[in-house]
Amino acid sequence: MKIKSALIILKPNISSDFSSIVPNLVRWLTKRKIQIFFILRDEKNIKTLFKKPPVNSSILSRNEAVKKVDLIITLGGDGTLIGTCRKLNSKSAPVFGINMGSLGFTTEFSKSDFFEQLEVVLRGKFETIKLPLFKTQVIRNEKVVFQSLFVNDSVLNRGAISRMFSLSVESNSEHIYNLSGDGLIAASPIGSTAYSLAAGGPIIHSGVKGIVLTPVSAHSLTHRPMILPEKSIVTIKIPRGSLNINLTLDGQEHFVLQERDVIKIQQTSRKIRLVKNQEKSYFRTLKSKFALGRGN
Repeated sequence: MKIKSALIILKPNISSDFSSIVPNLVRWLTKRKIQIFFILRDEKNIKTLFKKPPVNSSILSRNEAVKKVDLIITLGGDGTLIGTCRKLNSKSAPVFGINMGSLGFTTEFSKSDFFEQLEVVLRGKFETIKLPLFKTQVIRNEKVVFQSLFVNDSVLNRGAISRMFSLSVESNSEHIYNLSGDGLIAASPIGSTAYSLAAGGPIIHSGVKGIVLTPVSAHSLTHRPMILPEKSIVTIKIPRGSLNINLTLDGQEHFVLQERDVIKIQQTSRKIRLVKNQEKSYFRTLKSKFALGRGN
């Protein structure tokens, strides 16, 4: 299917690079008769980048815009891409992620050379990567008091004061261990190269289906990172007397937990489509972003 409309989503805090790239992208798309949409959140930035509203463009709410377009283009980094994906569903248009920085791992395209590949995508000649979304629920007194989705990870840790605390961890109602340490990370395969990796977790290929539990500074020699099957329901119980524990999803959403809260984490049936960069491979990305295997 040829692309006839596109939604452009910007990183909230735009940098100097945006002043040239965004207008160039809009002119490039307009020349190819692509209907352009922006979201209301970006209206202030659009007014900063353009002296007058771009021709052939509209500003709508995110929900309205997503329903109207054939392609979603994110300009920022992994955070912008992930924040967008968390608000999409399986029927949403594929996402063309452009990395405006240097470290981005999930964003498939570079700010310096994306136009040639976008040209091919507009003709409908592209492959997609299906990215599963994961769900985290907080249950308090047998009621769900918080629920949200994540792409990379769901993290439990202390607030400003780093102090050891305890957790009880289960999978499909079977007890795994009682963890004492600085926290616990539940990460998706694509999120394994984020906080989980920094905490000593494994690199998991994006083609592997599952979820990894990575303890943070566990006060034990036996509590190691563990990969569970994709259909696992991870249950984490906060014991009595444990206070000031935070739950953070993708570093973007925050919820304060209370003693005796129960956290359930599992993969959903919702899958987001990312446009695949045909000139990029998983292991080439590892080498370029993390210097893995350089010199070999």
